[in-house]
Amino acid sequence: MESARILIIEDDPTLNNQVADLLRAQGFRIEQYYDGQKGLFAALSETFDLILLDVLLPGLNGFSVLNRLRKSRQTPVMMLTACGAEEERIEGYSKGADDYLPKPFNFTEMKLRIDALLRRSRWQREAPAKSSQLELDGLLLKRQKQQASFAGEPVELTSIQFRLLWTLAENRHEVLSKPYLYQTVLERAFSRYDRSLDMHLSRVRRKLVDVGMPAERLSTVHGKGYVFV
Repeated sequence: MESARILIIEDDPTLNNQVADLLRAQGFRIEQYYDGQKGLFAALSETFDLILLDVLLPGLNGFSVLNRLRKSRQTPVMMLTACGAEEERIEGYSKGADDYLPKPFNFTEMKLRIDALLRRSRWQREAPAKSSQLELDGLLLKRQKQQASFAGEPVELTSIQFRLLWTLAENRHEVLSKPYLYQTVLERAFSRYDRSLDMHLSRVRRKLVDVGMPAERLSTVHGKGYVFV
């Protein structure tokens, strides 16, 4: 975990350097950029295990960087912002962010969230061979490569979106509670004020509906959780 390579795209040099120094002290390999365009080029031309991406960047903002990145890469992304507005969280998740950390943040919390994202991104490589693939009425999931398709049409999912869909599909017809999914998918405790799981599920459902899957197959059971049928 500590040998992971992390890209920091943050225009505040003081914060960028502070986070970089703290993460290097934890054993991570760090690359730093201070504007969106150069950071995006690095993200597309090199291989990283995680990207820390500021929202307010000169030239190309964080949402634009993320949108372009997701066209070809599924590298885990944690967005950083000085604004904690729900609208920004929704936009970030809708464009494929894996996590969201408002400034000012506690470094210990950041480190714990980084560890959780890295565990999730490596989850598919640790999966047993016997459960490396699921086929359910047109839906095909390949766990090792984190590839999804429906009726032969590919569905681009982030690592956390794939993990959420796999967990629901693997437990077909069983209603999985939000606290359970927070623990197994997001790897953190459930909070009724945290809507990140709802946003991820909504995004997965929309992508599947776009390729022809009936929306009701991935359903919300009000007051209980979610179910794949």
